[in-house]
Amino acid sequence: MSASEVAAKFREIYNRDPEVISQAPGRVNLIGEHVDYNDGFVLPFAISDVTYSAIARRDDAIIQIASRQRPKESIRLTIEDLKSKSGSDWARYILGTMWSLGIEIGLDIYVDGQVPLGSGLSSSAALECSIATSLNQLFNLGKSKEELARATQRAENEYVGVPCGIMDQSISLMGRAGYALLLDCRDLSTKLIPVDFAGAGLRLLIIDTRAHHALVDGGYAERRANCEKVARQLGMKALRDLNIDQLEEHRSQLDPLLYRRARHVVTEIQRVQDPLSALTSGDFEAFGEILNQSHQSLRDDYNVSCAELDCAVDTALKEGALGARMVGGGFGGSAIALIYEADAGRISRAIERAFAEAGFTAPKFFDSLPSDGAKVIS
Repeated sequence: MSASEVAAKFREIYNRDPEVISQAPGRVNLIGEHVDYNDGFVLPFAISDVTYSAIARRDDAIIQIASRQRPKESIRLTIEDLKSKSGSDWARYILGTMWSLGIEIGLDIYVDGQVPLGSGLSSSAALECSIATSLNQLFNLGKSKEELARATQRAENEYVGVPCGIMDQSISLMGRAGYALLLDCRDLSTKLIPVDFAGAGLRLLIIDTRAHHALVDGGYAERRANCEKVARQLGMKALRDLNIDQLEEHRSQLDPLLYRRARHVVTEIQRVQDPLSALTSGDFEAFGEILNQSHQSLRDDYNVSCAELDCAVDTALKEGALGARMVGGGFGGSAIALIYEADAGRISRAIERAFAEAGFTAPKFFDSLPSDGAKVIS
């Protein structure tokens, strides 16, 4: 859908023109999973799939929300409802962003989310950041991208109730075409890392297992609580301040489950540093091995994979992928596989067969080049 199509739909619903239209992308995280809420480093890039938002001010305290994905489910509530953190499921991401940015007047809002829902590609952050970008423009808030990232994370943490880190919002806002973003989740400092898989005849295949996850069901929050407990026990602000030698020294003091959770975080943060030279030098075999190590750690130490994700990863590797791993919060969602372009069809068909044999829902496949972050488009 283009900006003109979004505007036309807004006019159809609200009988007037939107004042601002913005878009924000989903993301793929190349490496660095479940470390953003541990103040770690991550290496995501923005994908080409985006969420659009069109917004106009009202002269009363009514908030109306419509979505292309839910044509029969319009939302209508008041600013007082917003202050009490009311609202249902998907609309809470929008309302939470308004609340976090201190918006206290009525709005008409239309959204069109092109990022697959529940796929581990951060459709929620794309929605939040699209709304935040529109509000920042509409009300001349003057917020930097870093400030908008903090505000949208707060919306998801405190209004929606998902204790996410800041990676997804940051890359949705700060992404740049042709680059992954090395992000320090403690201070939001960044470094652009060029990514050119196509130049080496490679493709980053994204496999939506269609085992759709919901991060509000407790598993994600439990992992974060595990990490915070270890940090408290060891007298540290966050597990980012722990290295593997220190962890081994204190292993006897930790519950075995907490030790494994911490081991994933400590080794995953190191894995974010390891591939930087491999990516810039074009050593994609080394990068692929790092992807494999990440999946093993997420599967065995952090226990956030699932049968569908493991099937996708194992089949891709069996068929010649240089590396593969689950991405996102886990418990379903998507996997990525670094493959030769010429093998894309064969590997995709092999994964489809493996899913069918296991009785899983048929997966979906797509790929994306690193793309630009959120922006006002009209």
